Amino acid sequence: MPAREQVTGLVLAGGRGSRMGGVDKGLAGFLGRPLAAHAIERLAPQVGPMRISANRNLEAYAALGAPVLADTLPGQPGPLAGIVAGLAQAPTQWLMAVPCDAPRLPGDLVERLAAAAAEADAELALPVTREPDGRLQPQPVFLLLRCALRGALAGFLAGGGRRVEDFAAGRRHVRVLFDRPGDRAALAGANTAAQLERLAQQSRDSQAAPDTAP
Repeated sequence: MPAREQVTGLVLAGGRGSRMGGVDKGLAGFLGRPLAAHAIERLAPQVGPMRISANRNLEAYAALGAPVLADTLPGQPGPLAGIVAGLAQAPTQWLMAVPCDAPRLPGDLVERLAAAAAEADAELALPVTREPDGRLQPQPVFLLLRCALRGALAGFLAGGGRRVEDFAAGRRHVRVLFDRPGDRAALAGANTAAQLERLAQQSRDSQAAPDTAP
């Protein structure tokens, strides 16, 4: 199981934000701060070095306190392009990628994925959540993988591949069930302005709820 110091954290904020009208989603306001700042705050205690994947407003992202990496592949071919850039610059053996719109990601995300990867001798691990109807829903933008996969991932993208799950299918991987109370909400993101506001309201409601612990 990799130690915390052997995992580089990468917040993925390089998308076009097309479903938000072209807004740079990672810089969208969320409870008074940029959305990506919340993801960084949640991930940083779980990893060693931190990085941000972004393709515009680079100075604004750099102000969040981590080095910013732009895609090295043309056309912004999805989150995997940001992960390739992260793998190229990671000074560790493992990389943990998370989306910028995950302001409440689990505080033990890396620990649980790393433990499962070690037990299964896997090259990468990704969480799945259980939907209310019982279906298992992959959460592929949350991805723990070995940095040695950089060449394989770059080749996958060069061949037209785009989906994380398609890449994972050809590697030693493990899906990790996140079904503890609060897991599904913690991995929830926002692709539209309405979803972002709903996520913010849920966070406000959670903060306002009385503490019922004994």
